[in-house]
Amino acid sequence: MRIREIIEGKKEWRTHVARVKALPQDYQIVYKEMQKYFFKVGPVELTEGAGLLHGIVDLFEEGAALGKGVLEVTGRDVAAFCDDLIKDSKTYADIHQASINQEVNKAVKKATDKTK
Repeated sequence: MRIREIIEGKKEWRTHVARVKALPQDYQIVYKEMQKYFFKVGPVELTEGAGLLHGIVDLFEEGAALGKGVLEVTGRDVAAFCDDLIKDSKTYADIHQASINQEVNKAVKKATDKTK
């Protein structure tokens, strides 16, 4: 990654954070909890470009502009809302599971080949 890309990425992130801070307090709280959840669950797209977090801020800005409370936007089960957003996304857990399965299959094949 080039220096210019890093600088642009930081500027973009600062702008994103400023948008979050401009949201009503209840939206900020839910956004931060969702962000923590996504960092734990690990959807791969989270770190790529504008993506998921920017889309959530867009949605929250619309909800706030309409005078809705954050739970009117997400529903009471925020974790289920998050899961629904990433249901078709590849996660780091998926990548690790595939890697483990591949390594186990190699080891089993190698062991099987030795016994023949």
